[in-house]
Amino acid sequence: MQGENEYENVLRRFYRKSLILESVSEFHPVLGFYFIDALAHIDFSLNTLAYNYQSPRNTMNMQYMRWRIDEEKKEEYTHFGEFIGWLKSGHPDAFASLPMVWRYVYDPENPAGYRSFRIVLDPDSNKPLPPGFFIGAIEEFFDQKFLKSIYKGASLARFYDEFIAAGKS
Repeated sequence: MQGENEYENVLRRFYRKSLILESVSEFHPVLGFYFIDALAHIDFSLNTLAYNYQSPRNTMNMQYMRWRIDEEKKEEYTHFGEFIGWLKSGHPDAFASLPMVWRYVYDPENPAGYRSFRIVLDPDSNKPLPPGFFIGAIEEFFDQKFLKSIYKGASLARFYDEFIAAGKS
């Protein structure tokens, strides 16, 4: 590994972010889960690029990621992908304002996804995502307008509740 790993720099930038001014317990439960989940996937993807795959940090991350697979199967979380597709077709402005990780991973027309817990945009490519992708993803998830939208009763939360009330549950 090189002396100054560019992914380590992105990790440091990520870890300097804070939710101290947010009331995380007041996030919409499903949106809050997928928010933290996306951050975990960003963290895992960056760690696998910055550190040895079997480092303690990556081993701990893998334990969380195995747990989240079971959580994602619980009833309240199972409709998130459909919700993203619903936003794309019926509310394109709201879809466009979502963080790119959500737009890419949960859009059924996009080949991106989580592979072995890593974010993969092109399943046919073996190239690692560039550090700039992660910087952009981090900034989008910590954007104040986005964070405000995932609180219970806020704009994105209302869209999700409308989606569920329309019979998508």
